[in-house]
Amino acid sequence: MRRALTYAALGLVCAITVVPLLYMLSLSLQTEAETLAADPVLLPSDPQFGNYATLFERAPFGNFIVNSLVVAGGITIAHLVFDPLVGYAFAKFRFPLRNTLFVLLLATLMVPFFVRMIPLYVMMANLGWLNSYQALITPFLMDAFGIFLMRQFIQPIPDDLIAAARIDGASEFRIYLRIILPQVRPALAVLGLFTFVFQWNEFLWPLVATTTENMRTIPVGLTLFNQEYFTLWHLTAAGSVILFVPTALLFLFSQRYLVRGITLTGLK
Repeated sequence: MRRALTYAALGLVCAITVVPLLYMLSLSLQTEAETLAADPVLLPSDPQFGNYATLFERAPFGNFIVNSLVVAGGITIAHLVFDPLVGYAFAKFRFPLRNTLFVLLLATLMVPFFVRMIPLYVMMANLGWLNSYQALITPFLMDAFGIFLMRQFIQPIPDDLIAAARIDGASEFRIYLRIILPQVRPALAVLGLFTFVFQWNEFLWPLVATTTENMRTIPVGLTLFNQEYFTLWHLTAAGSVILFVPTALLFLFSQRYLVRGITLTGLK
């Protein structure tokens, strides 16, 4: 009985998760008239695969995809480079005010982005970086959560192992590259996946930092199909499907590392 209830609960959760995605896919293949019908159409009578081509005709959607890839990919690479470095410093090096600095770093997690957004916008405007990749990428090169995550994974690595490498003449960079990083691959996979998915779907800052169509990312570009009095739901849904596909593929290919990383995170 308990097992049956568990399966029923899991089935309900799966249905709640999957049904909106299936309806989004159906909506992307409907005609404009079907999307505006009084009674919702669940299955299109004549699937309109041309909606995806129309998407690129009505807006510079190719630019949106490139911009999203550059911004989300650039920020993800930066996190994978800088967060483990800073986490390694906090985990394995002794320097004045180390704990105080770490607490201050964690305290930044309590500050909502809305509070930092206006000073950040003024800073980008003064630098002349609005409507550029610098404005979209630079403010997010590092993240306190990523540094905290990497520190937690690096801290349990035995100090004796690092000391032995130093005695053998290995440089600090070689120790970091050959000993530390291989030990934290699952954490790097989790960090990279979470960062890419978050930045791929980010809407607010790209909306604030860009005013030209050519610099918009996909989530912001979809607003072009949201008119004052009506919304082109079939094109918006088609764009949303394109927005969803890369993150789904990324999850499928990195699932093994993701599950292992989350499991290890729970054991910390």
